Amino acid sequence: MLVVTRYAVAPEGAAAFLAEAREVLDVLAAQAGCEGGEVGRATDDPGLWTLATRWAGVGAYRRALSAYDVRVRAVPLLSRALDEPTAYEVLDRRPEPAAGTTARAADAGTVGVGRASAPHVPTDLDGAGGTPSAGR
Repeated sequence: MLVVTRYAVAPEGAAAFLAEAREVLDVLAAQAGCEGGEVGRATDDPGLWTLATRWAGVGAYRRALSAYDVRVRAVPLLSRALDEPTAYEVLDRRPEPAAGTTARAADAGTVGVGRASAPHVPTDLDGAGGTPSAGR
């Protein structure tokens, strides 16, 4: 089972959301039946984020949601998700790609074709916990 929740996050709240989503991912990953998960952000809309988790089945996911630690630490974020379907039946799967960090430059919203940037531009999450720690 695949569970995908999406969130509208204001630019000034991006770093705080990422930190909270990572904590939620840790809490969910510790539950029986969780097969992994990811936190992501839309490349075309930096205000749109997702938390996606994979589960052994719907029962494992429902049991995880009833765990005390999940109710206390994860449900506050999960309840802020956009109101849309979140649970998907997995019909096919391939090996997972390696995790990475954001490649979206801090000035991505202002620099475009024909406008110069710099040889190295920090990402919009640099200095705000945007670099994944080891093991993420």
